[in-house]
Amino acid sequence: MARLNLLEATRFEKLQVSVFKNPKEASLNVAHRIANLIKTKQQTSEMAVLGLATGATPIAVYAELVRMHQEEGLSFKNVITFNLDEYYPMQPNAAQSYVSFMNENLFDYIDIDKANVNIPDGTLKLEDIPGFCLAYEKKIGDLGGLDIQILGIGRTGHIGFNEPGSAPNSGTRLVTLDDLTRRDAARDFGGKSFVPTKAITMGIGTIFKAKEIILMAWNRKKASIIKKAVEGEMSSEVPATFLQLSENVEFILDQDAASLLTRFDTPWLVKDCVWDEVLTRKAVIWLANYLRKPVLKLTEDDYNNHGMAQLALESGPVYNINIHIFNKLQHTITGWPGGKPNADDSQRPERAEPSKKRTVIFSPHPDDDVISMGGTFIRLVDQQHDVHVAYQTSGNTAVWDDDALRFVEFSVGFSEKMGLESADLKTLYQSMRSFMDQKLPNQIDTLEIQTVKGLVRKGEAIAGARYCGLEDDHIHFMELPFYESGKNQKNPVTDLDVQLTMDLLQKVKPHQVFAAGDFEDPHGTHIVCFNIVIEALRRLAKTESWVADCWVWMYRGAWKEFETHEIEMAVPLSPQEVERKKFAIFKHQSQKDRAVFPGDDAREFWKRAEDRNRETAESYDELGLAEYEAMEAFVRYKF
Repeated sequence: MARLNLLEATRFEKLQVSVFKNPKEASLNVAHRIANLIKTKQQTSEMAVLGLATGATPIAVYAELVRMHQEEGLSFKNVITFNLDEYYPMQPNAAQSYVSFMNENLFDYIDIDKANVNIPDGTLKLEDIPGFCLAYEKKIGDLGGLDIQILGIGRTGHIGFNEPGSAPNSGTRLVTLDDLTRRDAARDFGGKSFVPTKAITMGIGTIFKAKEIILMAWNRKKASIIKKAVEGEMSSEVPATFLQLSENVEFILDQDAASLLTRFDTPWLVKDCVWDEVLTRKAVIWLANYLRKPVLKLTEDDYNNHGMAQLALESGPVYNINIHIFNKLQHTITGWPGGKPNADDSQRPERAEPSKKRTVIFSPHPDDDVISMGGTFIRLVDQQHDVHVAYQTSGNTAVWDDDALRFVEFSVGFSEKMGLESADLKTLYQSMRSFMDQKLPNQIDTLEIQTVKGLVRKGEAIAGARYCGLEDDHIHFMELPFYESGKNQKNPVTDLDVQLTMDLLQKVKPHQVFAAGDFEDPHGTHIVCFNIVIEALRRLAKTESWVADCWVWMYRGAWKEFETHEIEMAVPLSPQEVERKKFAIFKHQSQKDRAVFPGDDAREFWKRAEDRNRETAESYDELGLAEYEAMEAFVRYKF
């Protein structure tokens, strides 16, 4: 088990941090610590008092506890639980309630006495809440306090629902939810407007009283708030920073969640490093950005004064280091994303041969291709490569209901104008309207509505791909089964998803694959689709020789670009190409103006893409390289 602790680490971290290779290893560690507590209490006939959290973070912990109960006989008869929070108002049988969550993930599969389960009551009258909260606190106190409290952390820095502004001595109470917290919950409720504005939560003071506090966080989406919580100054603006006051707290992180901590992000500020090529490139670019200097203007004093004296000593003089990194950056820039024919490719990101490549662009949603790499898409077609685009999912959950109705209304009107039989269409239209008039938040659409929404997005994708220059036989709609659940929570990936991807790859036998390597996608679809592509290639590699010559290039989606030191291919775009890309994105009219699931960024997708591509070009310019209008960035995935 890969584990690092505070003793090895750094003066920057203000509480104990343990870092594991991945969420699974970390979750197993937490689950076994809980199990050991339960067993120890059983030996002395005592009750184990657990504080439990909800959300995606602890699911694997609960799954391991269930496994230990079912396979190893771990009993929960001596366990009393207190959940951190509950939305208000909230019926316990609602799909979004934390009562439902706990039953579905833990309580229904273990032998706990349900009388020992305590969860804040979301059905109370407002005037009854203060009394309930005092009783909740008293019950915990009468039991001697919580033995272990497990926590997640929200992107606002909340623990429980203690949002920014919470006091360190706060108790169980009714709170108002932060707007970001409600946006994060929007998909579970079918839109932010349906997310409750309030919740009942244990207070920070209540949490502090636990004998042991474990805060868990996984993936890069949590990295920035983890850095603030672990290394930042205590502030009510980031409630998790108050945990720095406790001697009983430990942060359990995976490598991605810990990635922005100083010891991992800029380790040269903490300790001596092994200065390989990757770390050198990252450090030099960081230094240039920090000092706002071009790479070639960095001096020995700059290195010495910013934790990089060891690098200067081992690899200097520093000007040689600067030249080396400058050249490496220069070599990432290419106007030939499919490789430049009849050119020396030893310093280029892509191979020169074959001069005309077979290329597959995998697009998780029907618009990711043009949003993320529309300029490169057009460039590949213009340079006469054999380009295919594969839309992995229908995207049918991301169309407004009224847009779907509008298309059926058009079909009914067209049929009437042309004298065609339209009775069935009219019946369908009326049933759709009736369903939508009574539709509940997050309710699954009827099959007919799902089909209409899927066709809306399919038509837009065809229009966008045609605009980029593709013929219809090079446009593929995969409709991977994992996505086609009709709801935001998708089905598990199966061999059929992988097999459909293998079939397409085997048909094209590409030299290049472009896939969405945007693992910070807040909806999770990108990483699922990426993993399907990689698994398909792995399986094909066992029998197909062409796979050895197939390069996989990752692009980023609408949320965040690769860091400059990560980029391995930067494709510059002219002002005219930026306009062409924008018009390709405009073909996706259902996603324009206001998308169903826009994420945190209020800008339209075309504007996000345009700004991001300009920012990438500016980052190269600031490092002293050529100034371009915009750039699209890629990183090669190596098996």
